[in-house]
Amino acid sequence: MDSTQAARPPAPVFAIPPHVPPELVRSIGLTDGPEFLAAPHVFMAELHNSQPRIFYNTSAHMPGSWLLTNYDDAYFVLRHPEIFTTAGATPFPRDPNNYFYFIPLEIDPPDHRKYRAILDPMLSPKAIALLEGKIRDMANGLIDPFIAKRECEFTRDFGRPLPVLVFLDIMGLPHHMLDTFVGWAMGLLHAQDRKIAETSMREACAYLATVIKEKAQQPDDGAISRIVHAQPNGVPMTAPEIFGFTFFLFIAGLDTVFATLNNIFLWLAENPQRRQEIIDHPDNINAVVEELLRVYSVTFSGRTLTQDYELHGIKMKKGDKITSVLPTCNYDPAIFAKPTEVNFNRPRKPTLAFAGGVHSCMGAHLARLEVKICITEFLRRIPEFKLKDGCKVEYWPGGVVGPKLLPLVW
Repeated sequence: MDSTQAARPPAPVFAIPPHVPPELVRSIGLTDGPEFLAAPHVFMAELHNSQPRIFYNTSAHMPGSWLLTNYDDAYFVLRHPEIFTTAGATPFPRDPNNYFYFIPLEIDPPDHRKYRAILDPMLSPKAIALLEGKIRDMANGLIDPFIAKRECEFTRDFGRPLPVLVFLDIMGLPHHMLDTFVGWAMGLLHAQDRKIAETSMREACAYLATVIKEKAQQPDDGAISRIVHAQPNGVPMTAPEIFGFTFFLFIAGLDTVFATLNNIFLWLAENPQRRQEIIDHPDNINAVVEELLRVYSVTFSGRTLTQDYELHGIKMKKGDKITSVLPTCNYDPAIFAKPTEVNFNRPRKPTLAFAGGVHSCMGAHLARLEVKICITEFLRRIPEFKLKDGCKVEYWPGGVVGPKLLPLVW
């Protein structure tokens, strides 16, 4: 059974901790329920009306976790790692006898900074700006084969290959393995079957272990090589540190921008007047990107309490899991007026599309540039397009939210 055919797992059975008020226990089907999969961003926006700002989730995804839906609450949690640690934040299956942390995500200050500094020079605004010409060329190279056909399957022909190929160049990995890499990421992020996830994890780990050995012997300018040869504070990293850093970067770079582009281009296909607005006001493209990133955020952010803590009168215990539903937080009406409306002239406020605090997304500058280039180059060459007649958009279950397929015609 592949990840697209995997059955939805039954809701987990576990004891509700005695400190959790019964009225706050909810099973809402977040990321895999039928209402969510029918229209995930509508579903997540509606949580402000259907659920309290903090509740205890018993759904199959993120079970036994406090969920936060308000911007201010998430903003606070993301910026206080001394209370809400990222250690063990990712749900991917790992061998307890050969355990590794996802670095730098699962490392809190002060050690977090020394790891992040290894790749900061590659991912700074200045460094990313130097990639603009190359990414534009790549975007047009992808458009060339299908523009005359007057149709494309966006996810396969453009939305996935562009950010993944850029990422593979940064990592120092081969283009010809793109489909294999994406398959592993899909198995880990979207499969509703633990055996699929374990197989993907095992195969990806075996491959990356080989790559790490190769980079140790033959250094290059890619991110993996930099990690392998890094000496933070003058000390070489251990094998588990190198592997955890490499694996985290590998998975983090394969799906999030892809999913974001799918969501954005679905909206563009369904809103021709707004497409024209973007075309008519090219100088406003940065605001366009920020607003669409807000409206179509795709990830969640998990933490674990390091101590007992009370938030809005709700008593949480040390060891409790807590997850900020970032797309819902970006629809908070207390922060963004008429939050479900796409307003390219909205007063600028920080969104949580890339989380926040010390653990904000390392690739945020790259993601913004990729989204900007994809929108501008696609609309420049194909200003009129729509969903193919009869298309029913279906969404992947799991922790990164986006359509499975997006057939476009023009």
